[in-house]
Amino acid sequence: MALLQKPTQSRRLSLRFSKQLKEQDYWLEVGKIHAILGVEELTKEFLPLDRVISLYLRSNLKDAGENILGERSEIDYVSVLNRNLPRDIRVIGWCPVAADFLARFSCLGREYKYLFWKRALDVSKMQKAAFKFIGEHDFRNFCKMDAANVSNYKRYITDFNISACDQRSNHDELWSMNIRGSAFLWHQVRCMAAVLFFVGQGLESPCVVDSLLDITKTPRKPQYTMAPELPLILRSCLFDGVSFMCSSDASQALIEHLKDEHHQYMLQAAIFDEALTCLSIPEPNPLEHPKKKRKHIPLLSREAEPSYEERRARVKAKSANV
Repeated sequence: MALLQKPTQSRRLSLRFSKQLKEQDYWLEVGKIHAILGVEELTKEFLPLDRVISLYLRSNLKDAGENILGERSEIDYVSVLNRNLPRDIRVIGWCPVAADFLARFSCLGREYKYLFWKRALDVSKMQKAAFKFIGEHDFRNFCKMDAANVSNYKRYITDFNISACDQRSNHDELWSMNIRGSAFLWHQVRCMAAVLFFVGQGLESPCVVDSLLDITKTPRKPQYTMAPELPLILRSCLFDGVSFMCSSDASQALIEHLKDEHHQYMLQAAIFDEALTCLSIPEPNPLEHPKKKRKHIPLLSREAEPSYEERRARVKAKSANV
């Protein structure tokens, strides 16, 4: 019951998470953290894809400014939280931060991975196109535009490479896109991945990236579907002066937990593999006409979404009518 009481001593902390839940489920569990640890404030900057949040938690220390030696008597936040969270959300570290620390805006850089099966994709062409993203560009044609809240669509990509993951399944090879940058727009990685898949399939030239990054030539984003969200991983976040801590007991428990989860998913994969061996490959029917593939419409020839200026005009008109 003590944990449910509002803490008389509290400190602002940054928590590092690992999660695999849908957005709505994750928000629900953050509310659970609020109840368990007596959180006074959950900052608005928390994003579903972020693995770092900042909030106020109960503290054993009388002086929140005590040096690192005082941390030995502090609550083992990782262990306490993980005992109360579902198995697919884990806290993997904590760190005391200043009162004005904002997890979203204090982040200096992020690293994403996007996993995919190689199949018949031309990875060399994809890499050629991916290199074009490096540097500072206006990525309004590679995101879901939020004209009401975002006016600057320039972002800086420091590295974008595509590499094999040394993992195979059903004669296919797992690869990953590895992207680093100072900041990213809404769904930017999934949009970049979608265009690279067009390039890898030979449906678009690598030069299409140049055209989409040139907002003078292409002021409106062509309509295309983003790449699926499942393989997208927020690999790491970079902060200045933030060093996450985790006790040896909590760290060992995390390792055992992840090993167990990995074994469970491997068992599920083995079940599907067994099901595949039970199926016979049908003989081709010469009388059956092959299904026609949907004709690809070049990106630059597709219908386009409204431009940023057009969206802003709509936002202003809507505000004026309220």
